[in-house]
Formats: sequence, C-alpha cells, structure tokens
Amino acid sequence: MPKIYEAGVLTQASLPSAAWDLTSFLQNTKTQIQLWGGLLLMLIGAAGLVWGGVLLIRKLMANPQSGGQQQSWGTIALLILVGGALGSGGWSLISTIGSGGQKTITDLGGGTVIVQPASQVSGFLSGPSK
Repeated sequence: MPKIYEAGVLTQASLPSAAWDLTSFLQNTKTQIQLWGGLLLMLIGAAGLVWGGVLLIRKLMANPQSGGQQQSWGTIALLILVGGALGSGGWSLISTIGSGGQKTITDLGGGTVIVQPASQVSGFLSGPSK
C-alpha cells in the first residue's frame, strides 16, 4: 500500500502595517467621510427623485382649478433632474462640480498679484491734487 506524505508549510499572512500617525488618521477620516457623505447624497437624491415623481403624478391628476396648491413644472423638473444626478453620482458628482469651480476661480484670478508699495503711488497719502 502506497504511503502519502503531506508537507505542511506554515506561512504567516502578510498583514498591512498599522500606521498610528496623524497623517494616516486624517487620510482615513477623509476617505470615510467621503464614503458616508456620498451615500447620504445618493439617499437624498433618490428621495428627491421619488418626490419629484409623486409631484409629477399629482400635478397631472389634479383639478385645474386648484392650481395654487401645486408645485410648478420647473420645480418638478429640477427635483427629477437633480435627484437623478445625485442618486447616481453622489460624491463623485459633487466633487467634479467643486473641482470645476476651483479651476474657474484659479483661471479668473490668473495667479498673478501686482503689489506696489503705497510710497510709489503718487498722491496716495497727500489727498486729491489741486
């Protein structure tokens, strides 16, 4: 009868190093807040999408004489559009919009500031000339 020999090699699994410094803590906190914030934005977007659908159906089924108690078509359309965008995009959508705004502000500023001492500006401290 043949004998079967098993060789067991024990290796220790490589675990990520646990860094307990302030930089790692803040990076992990930022990542976690982005995750939770993105999920919250997606939840709010889904709620806006559902509420926009409800208002749309209510407006289509309403009596034309009770127009004062209804939402406008623009409000309903914005609820559906923004709710759908947030529901599918979440954090990435808001981050993209924010980075576009930051680029616009940087482009408008041009990155140059001209500083001239007040002593070199003629008539700055002497008041209006006669």
